[in-house]
Amino acid sequence: MLRTLLIGSIFLLSACSVEPGTAKWCSSKKEQAKSEWSGSDAATYAQNCLFDGSAVGSKNWCADLSAKAKGEWTINEAENYAKNCLM
Repeated sequence: MLRTLLIGSIFLLSACSVEPGTAKWCSSKKEQAKSEWSGSDAATYAQNCLFDGSAVGSKNWCADLSAKAKGEWTINEAENYAKNCLM
């Protein structure tokens, strides 16, 4: 019982955080001072936020991924697709 409660709590807490590269994350980074960004933040922003529709979970991103053969998806792509495109 305690184990189930602990796992459930971890899942709920991780579900509340904004995942890097998503449209919501891009918006929050756009408002934050660039001097507060880490190198990883800058790289993720450049990869996912500079071009419209390239952010993880955007309509274009979901459409592009659904056109790709599911056998070629990475684990992260499958997870992000389930989180951002199906719900």
